[in-house]
Amino acid sequence: MTSTLLANVTFLVVLCTIFCIPFGDAALSCPQVQFTVAPCLGYLRGPSGTVPTLCCNAVRTLNNKARTTPDRQGTCRCLRVIVQNLPRLNLATLAALPTKCGVNLPYKATPSIDCNK
Repeated sequence: MTSTLLANVTFLVVLCTIFCIPFGDAALSCPQVQFTVAPCLGYLRGPSGTVPTLCCNAVRTLNNKARTTPDRQGTCRCLRVIVQNLPRLNLATLAALPTKCGVNLPYKATPSIDCNK
């Protein structure tokens, strides 16, 4: 892991720990979500191409663990914070990620997603 990527991951973990809404009995805490999606960070900042296997595994893991509406909303809020603070994010790559990983979401992944719906 490069020192820049490690610094970004560390920053986002701290940010989620401080600012994310507590999940209570949620399937994943915000730091767990951050750790889970870490393999996707480089892909989301680069040109689109083949999605790394670890990244698709992370997307499927989040989808499988966040089964209830409160779990999905909490995971969404955490992901929104991560995405809003990720420099050089490729929005087209972000939007296409779930489909490329075989995960069917009823909404488009964007930095401004409304997690209450």
